[in-house]
Amino acid sequence: MPERAPSQPPPRIRIEHVAPTVDAGRYPVKRTAGEAVRVSADIFRDGHEVLRAVVRWRDEGAREWSEAPLRPVDAHHNGVLWDGAFAVGAPGRTAWTIQAWVDLFAGWRDELARKLEVGQPDLSGELSEGAVFVSAAADRAEGEDERRLRAAAEALLDDPQLGLDPELLELVERHQERTELTEPEPPPPPVYVDGELARFGSWYEAFPRSWGGFAGLAEQVPRLAELGFDVLYMPPIHPIGRTNRKGANNALVAGPDDPGSPYAIGNEHGGHDAIDPALGTDADFVALVETARAHRMQVALDLAINCLPDHSWLKEHPEWFHRRPDGTLKYAENPPKKYQDIYNLNFNSAEWRALWEALLGVVRHWVDRGVTTFRVDNPHTKPLPFWAWLIDEIRRDHPEAIFLAEAFTRRAMMRELAKIGFNQSYTYFTWKNARWELEEYVNELAHTEELEYFRPNFFPVTPDILTDYLAYGGPPAFPVRLLLAATLSPSYGIYSGFESFEHAQRPGSEEHLDNEKYEIKHRRLDGPLLPMIARLNHIRRENPALQHLGNVRFLDAHNDALIAYAKREGHNVVVCVVNLDPFNVQEGLVVVPWELGLPPAFTVTDLLTVERFDWRLGGNYVRLDPGERAGHALRADVS
Repeated sequence: MPERAPSQPPPRIRIEHVAPTVDAGRYPVKRTAGEAVRVSADIFRDGHEVLRAVVRWRDEGAREWSEAPLRPVDAHHNGVLWDGAFAVGAPGRTAWTIQAWVDLFAGWRDELARKLEVGQPDLSGELSEGAVFVSAAADRAEGEDERRLRAAAEALLDDPQLGLDPELLELVERHQERTELTEPEPPPPPVYVDGELARFGSWYEAFPRSWGGFAGLAEQVPRLAELGFDVLYMPPIHPIGRTNRKGANNALVAGPDDPGSPYAIGNEHGGHDAIDPALGTDADFVALVETARAHRMQVALDLAINCLPDHSWLKEHPEWFHRRPDGTLKYAENPPKKYQDIYNLNFNSAEWRALWEALLGVVRHWVDRGVTTFRVDNPHTKPLPFWAWLIDEIRRDHPEAIFLAEAFTRRAMMRELAKIGFNQSYTYFTWKNARWELEEYVNELAHTEELEYFRPNFFPVTPDILTDYLAYGGPPAFPVRLLLAATLSPSYGIYSGFESFEHAQRPGSEEHLDNEKYEIKHRRLDGPLLPMIARLNHIRRENPALQHLGNVRFLDAHNDALIAYAKREGHNVVVCVVNLDPFNVQEGLVVVPWELGLPPAFTVTDLLTVERFDWRLGGNYVRLDPGERAGHALRADVS
């Protein structure tokens, strides 16, 4: 039996392949405040009616919708593909959609033009129809627009050429009814809008106990700001327990003076919402946060959901922890690594709701003390729905909050963490050293759908990771990784000691020898790499091209030991050439293609040394001696 006809005629306009979206609209795209969102869709209808389309958007908290026109892209798509753009506002969520409709007056106007072209003698019927469209628009207008439309409706009956007047078309379209108004169903998810720091910034990682606690770090903040850092990131600052405390270089037995790993959290002084007394007081911590803010820096905390056996939660909430059949607790492992001093929480506990709320309370505790930037330790070992919920709860009141996912794991998991709300992510950059793998990986980040939601933060090293490239490349390898991190990714970070070329590996491990996780260093901001770091941070701030990822284009250098790439933002063009070989001089021809929009001949300035060179489209000779320089950061001096 045939189905009953719908009570209302179904829409005849189709809006398909709406972009940008992530996973066909399952997740929101990300932008930072003020950035443009490029919008496109296939918009079409049966018949020959003239269509119009707009993108509409409304920032969180706004009452009124704004809109901007969409235009057919080109004849290749027969007017089916439309695009346009809008700019998002303050951090939060920006709702958006597309509207398309039939422009009856424009369709009538096209028909009138064809009939006038062939000299049809009697157009009285057509003109009366056009007058009705103009009068209907006048009914919706006010003031001067209404007066002009009423006069035009009357004059149109005697003047066919008036129907082709572009000013009349613009006037009618401003006030006519949007016939067959159609929107995509379901609407695209709101844009996830962050502050600029989520897209662009320089991070410095420091263990506060190696700098004299919070007061000692606060003394370093002016110098860190002078060096151009935006974020001071500290590993966990909480009390460290004594049961199973690790000794130097991860030894199973700690000496009486070994401080233990800050990732083994909890003792009689408290847990995740407490401060290790050796670092200072709560007032000292707040003073550090305020000092950083006064120097336009943020303090980032490590959110490590680990508990040492001395943590109060083991007594107060034993149901939150994994136990073997014999009742013993199960410590954390990541074979071949073992963490006998850490117990993971059991998110499958029957009391999971209380566990979620307790962890949310921990984050809110630090937000109340001025911290809205968090580096999250091993988020891929906790439930994705938990992170989606926690991040959403925090961002509801603090849309400026930033969560960096420290997840060196499978690509699918890293992507999913970004999709559900993490603002930034650690990456595989740490291990990408050859030209081909750097190009392949950065192109994946910059020129696939990942650009819409996955923001990389390039760290050359971490306390856990010292790669063979740096361990065996020695001091000449460090400027190479620094230059790559700072110019390929808008966000990058270094761990203290990097600026001093620390490159001793623990035998049989990818970790640092005499790892700071297990002992106290005596740090000072005096490493020989600091001048280059300061210069690069200044270059990054002065050149908008380096503040974005999707604009990177790799260039041929006729030598696999050289990697070359260009970034362009408006008139700002930066070309970087880096010698990936820390042992040998390398030379080659860097090919500048015409697609970069540069003139046939132009001057470049090396922003690292202020040297100037004459360059051109095509091949340009480069020679890089690792004993003298790791590479060039060249700004094309063109308007």
